[in-house]
Amino acid sequence: MSDENSVLENLSLMRVDLTRLADRMDRMSVEMRATLQHVAGLVALQDHDHVEITQIKLRLDRIERRLNLAD
Repeated sequence: MSDENSVLENLSLMRVDLTRLADRMDRMSVEMRATLQHVAGLVALQDHDHVEITQIKLRLDRIERRLNLAD
């Protein structure tokens, strides 16, 4: 009987550990989704900045040509 109780006790402890792991994985999944959304926002912002920098370069080139400052 004590062997059976020992096995049941170990199984119970394993269940508790598995529950903790599942909870931790759920939290990590939520954090990962938030991180991915944040990175996606940064990528979109970077793309927008790249377009703006390109437009500024084009404007600067036009201004330099008008002022005969182009190399």
